[in-house]
This record gives sequence, structure tokens and C-alpha cells, in this order.
Amino acid sequence: MIEADFRTEFIRTPGVLNHKPALVLNADYRPLSYFPLSLWPWQDAVKAAWLDRVDIVAQYDDVARSPSTTIRIPSVVVLKDYVKPQKRVAFTRFNLFLRDEFCCQYCGAKGDLTFDHVIPRASGGVTSWQNVVAACSPCNLRKGSKSLRQAGLFLRQPPRQPEASALHNVGRKFPPNHLHVSWMDFLYWDAELEA
Repeated sequence: MIEADFRTEFIRTPGVLNHKPALVLNADYRPLSYFPLSLWPWQDAVKAAWLDRVDIVAQYDDVARSPSTTIRIPSVVVLKDYVKPQKRVAFTRFNLFLRDEFCCQYCGAKGDLTFDHVIPRASGGVTSWQNVVAACSPCNLRKGSKSLRQAGLFLRQPPRQPEASALHNVGRKFPPNHLHVSWMDFLYWDAELEA
């Protein structure tokens, strides 16, 4: 009984290697996406390398072992075949917040965001890129189902449907909390370069 419990726990908690994601680059050595950053679990990176679908560019110090093979865990992999980037941007809450740079489009506040229909739905407004903006809760409550003029609010910028490349560039302004040192040469965040 004790042995079976130990095995089950071991399978559920495979250890520190779960925390070794691989940065996935397209064949042109650019990340597939910046936000969210294109990452694979280490297991998928090892499998793709084994199937000869990627080239390993950088590795962690940790290794994965099988009975016949030992391989260092990849930290950066490059696809062998180029994946054409999507041109159409999905209309999602996350992409809307990214378009608006996680900032209320009425007052400029960051955090505690929701979304607001510029022309209220009660007045015939539709849920679309051109009519929905990120808004903080106080501004959203203040506006309610009123027009901008009635609420005394002004938009910081008019809502528009973003192009995929523009959204990709905005995503570069928001690097994730953890960036492995081996990824730095492949990520072009908005930072000043050292001379």
C-alpha cells in the first residue's frame, strides 16, 4: 500500500524539470509570439528534437534520461519549418486589453480592468473591436449605459481592430516575469542596448 502511494505521488510530481520551459522560435529565429511568449514544456521540446522537427540552440544544465539516452533539457529551440504568422487577430478579452496596453481608455488607470461598450448595447452598440475598450471599474460604472458626452468621458484613442503585427509589437512591451538568460539574445524587448 505504501509503495503504491509513493509511485502515484512520484508520477503526479515529476520534479523540478517541469519548470524548464523552452523558448520556441520560428525558422527565422523570431519567437512565434511575444505575449504570451511562445514556450513549450521541456518534454515537448525534447520530443520535437528527437523527431527532428526543431534544432536546439541553447540548453539548461539539467538532463533528461531514458534507459538508453541522456539529453540536456533544451532552453531554446528553432522550428525547422517556417510557420506563417496569423494575420487575423481573434477578438478576445486578453487581446483587447493588450491592444489598449492594459490601461483604461478613459482615465489611463492600470489594473482592475473590465471592458466597456463605447456606444452602449442598450443604444444599439455592438460587441466589436471598433466599439469596445478597456476600462477600469470606476470609469465603467460612471459611464454605465450613457454616451461618452452624457458621462463626461473622453477616449484616449479611438478603438480599432489591431493588425497582428501591431499587437505583436505591443506584446513586446510586457515581458513575462521570468526570462531565462539563454533567451535574451532572441527576445527584442523595448530596452536600451548596451554599447
